[in-house]
Amino acid sequence: MGKVPTKLVSWDDVVEWSRGLAIKIKESNYRPDVIIAVARGGFVPARLLCDFLNVENLISIQSQHWTEAAKAADKAIIKFAYELDLSGKKALLVDDIVDTGESLMLARDFIMKHWKPAELRIAALQWISPVAKLKPDYYYIEVTEWVWFQYPWTRLEDTFQFLKRMLSEESKYKAEWSYDEIVKKFYEWYEIDVGETYFKDAIKMLIEEGILELRNNKYYYKSS
Repeated sequence: MGKVPTKLVSWDDVVEWSRGLAIKIKESNYRPDVIIAVARGGFVPARLLCDFLNVENLISIQSQHWTEAAKAADKAIIKFAYELDLSGKKALLVDDIVDTGESLMLARDFIMKHWKPAELRIAALQWISPVAKLKPDYYYIEVTEWVWFQYPWTRLEDTFQFLKRMLSEESKYKAEWSYDEIVKKFYEWYEIDVGETYFKDAIKMLIEEGILELRNNKYYYKSS
């Protein structure tokens, strides 16, 4: 495996997993009146579950723990808290993956205290069982070894952050980089190929953020 074990998730994977998750929810005879997406990772699965479960009402809450790809913040926080009245309604809280589970637990507690649904259950595409502090009511895949799943809706963001981390470390030993050298080293670290478009866009972002400098077709990492 690479220095950060990483697995690419495709759009087709997401649709298949969401449909499979919906089947499990249906089989339990739970019929939510409203689906709550955990922003940002839960948006796409939540919308797909609305489709597969025939649920019209979709809202969101931003409970955030991962501030950088594969790097956790000190604690989960609720961003942009607001009040809702879900009294009498069955709700389904949806995220893409349960890793530590802390952001989901925070969202769950906030919703029960401030939005007061009649019932709240939790669903996720994936559950990393060895490290999660929370087991969702519904999950499609149990992951038994920690891996950073690179979802299609964070591909550029993650590539940018992964490149930044890699170059910060590797540039202690190497001063200048060609494009091909960056791509090769990226694969050594993460063992994934995100494609030329994402590599070039991420490198452009690194230049715009003042992290990389391009001179004479060579890239130089600018340490802070």
